[in-house]
Amino acid sequence: MMTTVLRIVFLFLVAGPFPLRAAAPAIAEASAVLLRGDTGEWLYTKSADTPRHPASTTKILTTLVAIESGNLDRTVTVAAADTKVEPSAVGLRAGQRVSLRALLYAAMLRSANDAAMAIARVAGGSVPEFAARMNKRAVAAGATKTRFANPHGLTNTRHLTTARDLALITRAAMANPTFRQITATRTYTWSYGAKSQVLENHNRMLKTYAGCIGGKTGYTAAASKTLVVVARRGGVELIAVLLGGHGERIWQDAAALLDHGFRVARRE
Repeated sequence: MMTTVLRIVFLFLVAGPFPLRAAAPAIAEASAVLLRGDTGEWLYTKSADTPRHPASTTKILTTLVAIESGNLDRTVTVAAADTKVEPSAVGLRAGQRVSLRALLYAAMLRSANDAAMAIARVAGGSVPEFAARMNKRAVAAGATKTRFANPHGLTNTRHLTTARDLALITRAAMANPTFRQITATRTYTWSYGAKSQVLENHNRMLKTYAGCIGGKTGYTAAASKTLVVVARRGGVELIAVLLGGHGERIWQDAAALLDHGFRVARRE
């Protein structure tokens, strides 16, 4: 009898009272996090609080702040200054009239910097004022190490965030039904005057990863590749953020992180 008891105690000490958590995948990017959006639990972190350039993942916060400003169907007249940004743009022209809603789709799906400039001007009055609103909203989301200077994410020494902060910003954005609709859209037809333009979402995981419901891509020389992906399966919603990536590996790592998160969720 004593031998049986000792054997049980030994097995309990070795295996523990709960199943072991699945081993996390190896992630090549400089910083990465995996957040359960439905519970707020951090499932993976790597250099999560290191300040980095976010590139166009900035537009997640740009879009959220603009949505919360209200009246998305108001007409925006494009200013000449809105068109003076490169390299990603949808070819806005000074004097062109377009709805704020269409500009949000252009910013999120096509990562259009000209659209982001027009958004900031109409929703904030000016780029500096809109950036101030972005920073205030970031703090409200729990992102205390984020400081943005523009609405598009082009390189600026005062424009930095962290992988953890960006996940928290994304979680706040996904709580907004309008944002959820925009970020999940694969294609959007934008009509203006007699012309129309089909915008395709740069987030390829909407097509390649089962359960993907949103996210944002980004790239600048200073930031390298950046990626946010949101996926939902069986009531579990995950947010993966990867910063400082190179090449196609970032897509593989995002998928591996999400797979890991769903495995962990099934075991808990």
